[in-house]
Amino acid sequence: MKNIENPEGLEKCPFRGTRIGGAIGTAPRTDDWWPNRLQVELLHQEQPVSNPLSDEDYKTAFNNIDFKQLKQDIKEVLIDSKDWWPADYKNYGPQMIRMAWHSAGTYRIADGRGGAAQGMQRFAPINSWWDNGNIDKSRRLIWPIKKKYGAALSWADLIVLTGNCSLEIMNFPTFGFAGGRRDAWEPDRSTYWGPEFWNGKPYDESPTGGNHLGHPEEMVNENLRWVGGPKEDYHDLENPLAATHSNLIYVNPEGPGGNMDPVDSARNIRESFKRMAMDDEETVALIAGGHAFGKSHGAVPADKIGAAPEAASIEAQGFGWHNPVGTGNAEYTSTNGIEGSWTPNPTNWDNDYLINLFKFDWEQKKSPAGAGQWTPINPDAPKTPDAHIDGKMDDLMMMTSDIALKVDPAYRKVCEKFMSDFDYFTNAFAKAWFKLTHRDMGPKDRYLGPEVPQEDLLWQDPVPACNHELVTDLDIADLKNQILASDLSVSALVSAAWSSAAVYRHSDKRGGANGARIALEPQNNWEMNRPTELNQVLDTLKEIQSKFNSNQSGDKQISLADLIVLGGCTAIEKAANDAGTHVQVPFTPGRMDTTQELTDVESFDWLKPVSDGFRNYHNDKVGYRVSTERIFLDKAQLLNLSAPEWTVLTGGLRVLDQNFDHSKHGVFTERPGQLTNDFFQVLTSMDYEWVPKSSSKLLFDIKNRENGEAKYTATRCDLIFGSNSQLRNIAEVYAADDGQERFVHDFVKAWDKVMMADRYDVKDD
Repeated sequence: MKNIENPEGLEKCPFRGTRIGGAIGTAPRTDDWWPNRLQVELLHQEQPVSNPLSDEDYKTAFNNIDFKQLKQDIKEVLIDSKDWWPADYKNYGPQMIRMAWHSAGTYRIADGRGGAAQGMQRFAPINSWWDNGNIDKSRRLIWPIKKKYGAALSWADLIVLTGNCSLEIMNFPTFGFAGGRRDAWEPDRSTYWGPEFWNGKPYDESPTGGNHLGHPEEMVNENLRWVGGPKEDYHDLENPLAATHSNLIYVNPEGPGGNMDPVDSARNIRESFKRMAMDDEETVALIAGGHAFGKSHGAVPADKIGAAPEAASIEAQGFGWHNPVGTGNAEYTSTNGIEGSWTPNPTNWDNDYLINLFKFDWEQKKSPAGAGQWTPINPDAPKTPDAHIDGKMDDLMMMTSDIALKVDPAYRKVCEKFMSDFDYFTNAFAKAWFKLTHRDMGPKDRYLGPEVPQEDLLWQDPVPACNHELVTDLDIADLKNQILASDLSVSALVSAAWSSAAVYRHSDKRGGANGARIALEPQNNWEMNRPTELNQVLDTLKEIQSKFNSNQSGDKQISLADLIVLGGCTAIEKAANDAGTHVQVPFTPGRMDTTQELTDVESFDWLKPVSDGFRNYHNDKVGYRVSTERIFLDKAQLLNLSAPEWTVLTGGLRVLDQNFDHSKHGVFTERPGQLTNDFFQVLTSMDYEWVPKSSSKLLFDIKNRENGEAKYTATRCDLIFGSNSQLRNIAEVYAADDGQERFVHDFVKAWDKVMMADRYDVKDD
């Protein structure tokens, strides 16, 4: 091959015809060339081909485990200290609590992402966040348990159960445990965790130096995730983020930006824990309960610590944060840089954390690693035994985030309640820990194992169990006739059913049609649900329900939740038939109606979308940093849709006149209310041109090329299906001359998937 000059120092790729810059694999990618490209492939993560256990029935396998023996096996590991990573106080319990907490603590209520449910702590970027330092060792320590139980025990379940066992061996009475978490088999490439300025190392080797968190000093404020920027001006976390700093699970324990201001820290804590679905009492219970155990590690400055697992050399075999000082572990261990224990008895459940926090005065101090922490001023303050050196006693330690509980009036009040009633505190921590580690699992129908608590908790979004005989096919036919005989339009019926079911999000399995919460606050009055029209539909369906139920003998009944879905199915059958395609839409009864008392209004209000491309809804009062079509993609992913399902549902909903405000954007048809492929035919036709209405390019006219007449209007959420190459190829399938029947049948399948999304009482997921 002919030699070429190479002034940039580019290496020649070992594969013919290609050169790349720098190391092999650093060539520009598609996303580098086309940064505005919509990443539709994000809908196709976690394919069965990536899962070596796709043929396993996890539910059956887990239920066949000798659960008592499993817990005994875990507890034996917890007190068997290994030379390669010695246990603090000869007990791995505290570090395993941290592992479980950090696995679950990524959960955020805004979009339901994060949490322990898939064991994402095993993959980048989470496995290499500085706040997860040395958790790689915790997972290796419990590998013998995973090895023994294999496919019957997921990493996700094992991590949380190990946390529970750790609490129990230190005399804490846990509230319960539920299995049922199924492991992911590839990194999450879609969740936005905020700006990731940090390069995965514990120290940035830039000329400006860095603080102990590994961020260059000039980047500290950039790594704060507050919309207002620097701490002097912050006022709200960037939506949907929950952690306040890059690479942390919750907050910087030294205070915002390391400023050691407890008042600022309290403000951070309250907002962050709120974003993670915790109120003030739960927040204090988790912090005070968690800090009753173990210690923090800051024996060695961060600039001496090696790369995180994802950046470590191949011979490290997945271990990161190599510490070259001393033995590199035990008394030389460094994680977050803060050094010391909170209590004199770090492996026993007691109330010493709160007692010492309030009994003594605390002054600022620097750890050996240079991190800011607090030590008691009082000479009579108790000491804590060193975790590794026999006979050595150390000063107690508090973090700025601990002092925050003392100075914040609301937190202080909770602390005083816990100090005056230790049993109440114990119960509060038990329930908060259970919520933390189970918040993203969804309905109790998904819970497995002998330790599932009987008590229903409000955050579990309880729906009463079905207590009546289900309707038959003949009953369903009769109800369909009654619905069709009413004055309700196809558009109104479809809208009510879609609004009820499509609030579901697969991330934490919340929302959906079961429970009929569309008839309750807060969902009943959401703008995108067409509330006036919706309540007319609900009133009519309630009349049909009352008449049907009163005429039944025995226990047979129809719930409002079922009737709402059946109304949508009935309307779709009519719309397809009117368009010339006969189809039967599947309907599975068994949903139940919940109550307003069993609905946490504040929690459910987080499910309200700020933008929903399925209904061309976009709240203009919100300041957006991403395009509407990217938010639309995110919504499709939360519904667990594939690209074809996303495409076919959008085209069908448009011709069924489902825009939230009855606008005609994207309604590319002369026969709205009929289930036709007209949306795709117009979208792919070269008889039209697409002209922005303004420089913002949010709305468009679709004009006839011959006469310039504006035939239709559209939004970005309409035109993306003709603009994006992957979506356009799907749209062309439905626009083809033989596409109508395929379109209807594919729409019905996708519709049924959404209607059944939350039916974990009858499906295995």
